[in-house]
Amino acid sequence: MYPKTVKEKNYDITVVKPRRVPLWAKKALLQFFKWTPALAVGFLIMFPLWWIFVSSITPPGELFSKPIKYWPENPTLESYRYLIENADLFKKVWDTLLIVGLSILIGMVVSVLAAFSFARFKSRGLSLAVAFLLGSMLIPDVVTARPLYDFLRQVGLYDTYTGLIILYISSIIPFSILILQNFLNDIPASIEEAALIDGCGFFQSLFYVTLPILKPAIATVCIVNFILCLNNFFTPLFYSNGISVLSTAITQLPLRDNMYAVPWDLVSAMGFIIILPIIIFVSIFQRQIMEGIMSGGVKG
Repeated sequence: MYPKTVKEKNYDITVVKPRRVPLWAKKALLQFFKWTPALAVGFLIMFPLWWIFVSSITPPGELFSKPIKYWPENPTLESYRYLIENADLFKKVWDTLLIVGLSILIGMVVSVLAAFSFARFKSRGLSLAVAFLLGSMLIPDVVTARPLYDFLRQVGLYDTYTGLIILYISSIIPFSILILQNFLNDIPASIEEAALIDGCGFFQSLFYVTLPILKPAIATVCIVNFILCLNNFFTPLFYSNGISVLSTAITQLPLRDNMYAVPWDLVSAMGFIIILPIIIFVSIFQRQIMEGIMSGGVKG
């Protein structure tokens, strides 16, 4: 017997090609995933600042009104006028600029010279000095508060501009030396050796060759130190009594009604005044900050 033959059947197979997504839709989707997280993070950062500002220009009677108003019906600058007339605001601003400015200036001079020495000269003593500086950054301020308090009282530097400036300088020097030394390690020493061969002295090669290359790093460290000094709350609060800077001014606000009533409008106004210089400073020098970060992160 022969096997049965199977008739062949022809099947039409239709290939369905996937529909291509338009280019404009891809770009729109990419922009959505690009900007949505950025806008969300920006909102989380900026909303507290906005709320502090709105609270500072809101009359006291409208601060806790319901429903919550994100812009006052009767905005006023009475809180700022009250701070100027009764909280000695201009003196606090002057004390802050004087202490922070001199601290950054002196601290940067010392930090640049020390970082150059640590980067260019190698010895066991310098290595121990670097380790000591790095170790000092790990010690909390509260641990050394009592000994420093007694020492400043004994030498007559408690509650003085000189004492506060020394404390501010000592707080920014370790960080500044660490950052500047890393920048200097990326600068080849052959550049300075070539300048010495051409007839430059040691300090000429330092000021005319090395420092111009180090400008982005110096600018970055100055900006970071400015923010750190302006936000320093513990040092002026613990080591001074008559000298008041902006970071501690919020603890010395005059009470208008009684000692139990917190003047939230004045607290908000003073808080916004404390934050405003940092916002302006970073907005102006953000390019220098990025250049310093990029020049320190890229070798060659």
